[in-house]
Amino acid sequence: MQANTFSIAARCSRTGMLGVAVSTAVPAVGSLCPHVRPGVGAVSTQAWVNPYLGFRSIEALAGGASAQAALDSVLADDEARDVRQIGVVDCQGRAASWSGNNCTPWFGHHTGPDYAIQGNMLTGPEVLDAMQAAFLGSAAAELAERLLLALEAGQAVGGDKRGKQSAALLVHDTEDYPWVDLRVDEHRHPVAELRRIWSIFLAQVRPFLAGMPKRGQPALAAPEGVTALLLTPPPYRPGGGGTA
Repeated sequence: MQANTFSIAARCSRTGMLGVAVSTAVPAVGSLCPHVRPGVGAVSTQAWVNPYLGFRSIEALAGGASAQAALDSVLADDEARDVRQIGVVDCQGRAASWSGNNCTPWFGHHTGPDYAIQGNMLTGPEVLDAMQAAFLGSAAAELAERLLLALEAGQAVGGDKRGKQSAALLVHDTEDYPWVDLRVDEHRHPVAELRRIWSIFLAQVRPFLAGMPKRGQPALAAPEGVTALLLTPPPYRPGGGGTA
């Protein structure tokens, strides 16, 4: 799949959370592009997508490689590296990106402490500039919110020059299960729809996650308030949504 895409892979320096946000004009971008492992790193692989670059980058990071070393090692074995684009952030916040010379223009990337931002087939460099400004200007927010703000900023100035179709937001904290895993697989306004789902997620899923079993701790029953929330028909829960 050729995912001509804009994305951000990032780390929260306060919490150590790692995540990826991504949007494109093909369906189901969240199924192939974002890769995150808690305590290890975050990767977005795009352009002419090679998911194995994501898998292998994560494994290299888990073995102790830096973001740049992991990126260099996986690209060395990929003969089609000139049509790949990939961003990598490791658990220490070191970042690296690659944009192959044969990616579809406009393409490019920005990296800095805790973030790698990349895109191809964009309306222009203003997309990545806006994403960078939004991420850096929202340091007080939680990582998922910062990633979503970056996507919104990129979309607001043009995004993918073909149009819009899908978006995804994936964040891990310390557990093997994700802290946030939201996808809009096919929608006319996927980033705006991701924002709508995020608000419902915060009201209805975040309380549930807070009470879920944690590694190394006894597994307890769901809190009474969460049980009551889940027994309520969706339209009548905080944030609404769904059907009765």
